[in-house]
Amino acid sequence: MASKLKTGEVTPTYKVYNRSDHNISRAQISDDALKVLYRLKSCGFQAYLVGGCVRDLLLGRVPKDFDVVTDARPEQIKSVFRNCRLIGRRFRLAHIYFGRDFIEVATFRGADNKGDRVITNGRLLRDNVYGSLEEDVWRRDFSINALYYSIHDFSVSDFVNGMNDLVAGRLKLIGDSEERFREDPVRMLRAVRFATKLGFTIDPDCEPLIPRFSELLKDIPAARLYDETLKLFLSGYAVQTFELLRRYHLFEALFPLTEESLAIEKEGFPSIFLAKALENTDKRINQNKPVTAYFLMAVFLWEPVRSRAERKIQSGCNHYIGFNEAASEVIQNQIRHTAFPRRISQTMREVWSMQPQFENRNGERPFRLLKHIRFRAAYDFLLLRTITGEVDQELADWWTQFQEVEESQQKKMTGTSKRKRRKRRRPAQNKQDHSVT
Repeated sequence: MASKLKTGEVTPTYKVYNRSDHNISRAQISDDALKVLYRLKSCGFQAYLVGGCVRDLLLGRVPKDFDVVTDARPEQIKSVFRNCRLIGRRFRLAHIYFGRDFIEVATFRGADNKGDRVITNGRLLRDNVYGSLEEDVWRRDFSINALYYSIHDFSVSDFVNGMNDLVAGRLKLIGDSEERFREDPVRMLRAVRFATKLGFTIDPDCEPLIPRFSELLKDIPAARLYDETLKLFLSGYAVQTFELLRRYHLFEALFPLTEESLAIEKEGFPSIFLAKALENTDKRINQNKPVTAYFLMAVFLWEPVRSRAERKIQSGCNHYIGFNEAASEVIQNQIRHTAFPRRISQTMREVWSMQPQFENRNGERPFRLLKHIRFRAAYDFLLLRTITGEVDQELADWWTQFQEVEESQQKKMTGTSKRKRRKRRRPAQNKQDHSVT
């Protein structure tokens, strides 16, 4: 059952774990985070690590970043740190910079509904209301993210049974589940991300609400959903994430046209295409190889683009025009749901537009295509299409061989061995392979 305790109340389960009761060591905490914690402490403020970093340290994982919370107000934090920048409207935060890196510092949020708090239709749009540690815990989302590590005595404070949920592998919302999802529907996406990343189960109190409330994501700014999409699929657990998102009807809120294609798929396409791409993405991330957002987005939107272009061409439209019109329609629709930057859409178009060019293997064109800055990504995309049977294996094998053989053999393969090839200026090459195959 959802908790019925009043916001800000110290719960009956409140417990402090002393240094001897947990496994967190200062040697595991980044030097920059320790500098921030100790500086706040020396200035008379409370200072805690909170959120994912405490959770991951307790689980024996290496945290991606370290978040600090304090009773100092944003302006006070700025006065303490010369390398500080205040950001945010929804939540006022301080970023303490150390070169290119920064430590995020937040002020304890309060329970009082007065002040700079805006709630519309149940959604929390702004929450710059400050309070105490005991009140701040109720502004957190999941119990496992509401564990506070104190730099004062190295203890961990647990107000909402988060330590037990951590041991049990249980993802549980703090407070009333329905109210918390309405307050911020993105918590449903976070539930999926944490469940797949940690291998946890979602608490039965909130799990049935997710498909019911999935429509609430339509009210979230598209730019924020794009950021959340990258977190979901570029964390090394893309395959499991995709499966859970579809089970809870969340994927259709992020990629409605792709979901339509999945609903009417034939012979396993595009699900096999997506599954293989996501599997390769996870493999590259786990091997510490680079991946790119544009390739992921190009994969997700390929079937809507391909099917639209095919219909246009069958109705008599020029192949080039039909394909570009289809790409424009799909991109314009998609940015209303996940608003990716123009540089992403432009690069996606390059990868897509090169696919038909692989069919032409005679003359100078293969050489020009090989020198294209996006050739590697487009070639990897071609290999994915081959897996589903959309492209003949012979075509993919030809291009694989064409890259590996000497120029004399390339000339024979393209029928240019008997005539002198014109020299062309070689464009700047993209040295890194950022694709997902």
